[in-house]
Amino acid sequence: MFTAFCEVSQSCSDPAMDLKRVKDYIYWLYYQYLLISCSYVLEPWEQSMFNTVIITVVGMVVYTAYVFIPIHVRLAFEFFSQMFGSQPESTASLMN
Repeated sequence: MFTAFCEVSQSCSDPAMDLKRVKDYIYWLYYQYLLISCSYVLEPWEQSMFNTVIITVVGMVVYTAYVFIPIHVRLAFEFFSQMFGSQPESTASLMN
């Protein structure tokens, strides 16, 4: 029944085939990474050290962006909002 429906609609696909495509695509991306970084010429222990350094640097960049970019965006927004005329309310009016 399922195969007959899939033959008629042409919109069904085998889940195992989709998983194989995803797996092949991940392997292709990893192969591209090896070619671009030229790490395919390294020995296995050198590749693991290289990958560790790359992962550490990317992790630090992501963490730094997560922590500091929102602060800088808020400060820039406050600076430009003051520059273009919308003055912040005074604290005295908030207390009354």
